[in-house]
Amino acid sequence: QVQLVESGGGLVQAGGSLRLSCAASGRTFNSYSMGWFRQAPGTEREFLASISRRGGSTYYTDAAKGRFTISRDNAKNTVYLQMNSLKPEDTAVYYCAATRAFHSATMTFDYWGQGTQVTVSS
Repeated sequence: QVQLVESGGGLVQAGGSLRLSCAASGRTFNSYSMGWFRQAPGTEREFLASISRRGGSTYYTDAAKGRFTISRDNAKNTVYLQMNSLKPEDTAVYYCAATRAFHSATMTFDYWGQGTQVTVSS
């Protein structure tokens, strides 16, 4: 198993930026494809972005495309989500997730972090 810990959330004004980090335990971080999700009150969990084992392939949903960037540093066992031009609608708990599956549109994620709160004020 792998354990994931998110950090970097907080309060930011609309138009601002945050960079979320997700630190993974273990020596096999490069065996996992990684993803970012979010969940706002009263909504289902929403997939945002994913990245392949080596970082050579990324995917973004419409909600994230153009404003959010996923990246990873396998030497640091860390995946990042850079969020720019934040809007109040981005307010949610953000989660990172991991899977041993190869990067694809049909991946299911097996391991989850505890989440970090992002609040965007108007």
